[in-house]
Amino acid sequence: MSNDEEFTGDRQQPGERPVDVPKELTGRQRLIAGVWPPRVTRAQLIVAVLLFVLGLGLAIQVRSNSDNSALRGARQEDLVRILDEVDDRSQRLEDEKQRLEDQRTELENSSDQAEEARKQTVEKERQLGILAGTVAAHGPGITLTINDPGEAVEADKLLDALQELRAAGAEAIEVNGVRVVANTYFSGDGGAIKVDGRKISAPYVFKVIGKPQDLEPALNIPGGVVQTLEKEQATVHVSQAEDIVVNALRPAERPDYARSSAQ
Repeated sequence: MSNDEEFTGDRQQPGERPVDVPKELTGRQRLIAGVWPPRVTRAQLIVAVLLFVLGLGLAIQVRSNSDNSALRGARQEDLVRILDEVDDRSQRLEDEKQRLEDQRTELENSSDQAEEARKQTVEKERQLGILAGTVAAHGPGITLTINDPGEAVEADKLLDALQELRAAGAEAIEVNGVRVVANTYFSGDGGAIKVDGRKISAPYVFKVIGKPQDLEPALNIPGGVVQTLEKEQATVHVSQAEDIVVNALRPAERPDYARSSAQ
């Protein structure tokens, strides 16, 4: 074999398959291969989304301008009518608001009046209960203690003491555990005194609620309760207190004949 026929390794041997040589792509094929399949980066995706949002906003703006253009193109009488309708609607809403506010005020006033009436009723019931002896009471007052070692104090002397206390402004009185009411009476002789039919014994203790500065002087006036009792050889002691408790109770009694005249 001559030098010109020296084997280089590139020449096809007999019986071998032909070697495929890649074809060179045209310019159009290279362009298509460069854009397909698409290779989307994160930055490109963000830009696409922003462009979509911007386009949507422009579309909405254009539509809004189109709506406003309808009013701009309306006749003057149409605009006046539309404005009147808006004013009428606003006035109706304002009237409805005022009506609801008036109803609320009326309800609040009614509620306040009902609550005040209820409080007054409860207070009146409490006051009447104190006078009737059906509820306990406490407040400033005095304690009048009468010792009768010789059993010389008669029922009328204790009744005089009770009447003097009432005249001096006593509001609630209890005598030896018996609540004093409007029809309270004393009976019996010395050493066997009864209050409303209930027997009591010395010492006779009056618990009295009222103004101490009025009650004590009323008992100590010359020729008054204290001096009269001392003439019967009884000893009398009066003490003031800021809080006297009167807790003896009377059952509420229904009158047989009297009826309320309130309608």
